[in-house]
Amino acid sequence: MTTVTVEPVWTADEALEALYAAHWRRLVRLSVLLVHDQGMAEEIVQDAFVAVHARWSRLRDPDRALAYLRQTVVNRSRSALRHRGVVRRYAAREAAAPETTQVPGADEPALAADRRGTVLAALRALPQRQREVLALRYYLDLSEAEIADTLGISRGAVKSHASRGAATLRALLEEEL
Repeated sequence: MTTVTVEPVWTADEALEALYAAHWRRLVRLSVLLVHDQGMAEEIVQDAFVAVHARWSRLRDPDRALAYLRQTVVNRSRSALRHRGVVRRYAAREAAAPETTQVPGADEPALAADRRGTVLAALRALPQRQREVLALRYYLDLSEAEIADTLGISRGAVKSHASRGAATLRALLEEEL
């Protein structure tokens, strides 16, 4: 008579609880060696456990969960180091930048909306063809040839309408602003 032994099937919670109890400290030490920051290392390992838990049902070999955890910790540590490098380079670039950049005031959104409204009102005051040419040129960034094809007019007419429209728009906006 042959005896068949059936290995227990662990749930994700049970397996990770056992893995956590047995390997948490070693995984944190591994991450600390890579990122040189205890707090960040603990977060990385915690995130690794969460990731393995979320993918538990898709693990091909649950017996290799510890290897998967180690790999996840190493990969997340690398990502944290890359992120840290990006932040440092950005901070250095910002520190080296001249202080000419001004922080927009609290009223900037309202002022921008007001300017936008002024420009749209001036645009509406233009003759239809000039308004169409300027909208196609500056809003859709079309070339003279594309505008001519779109409106069914010659390229020369596009140039003429664009020039007159821009001059009129400039004059209207100088009066307003």
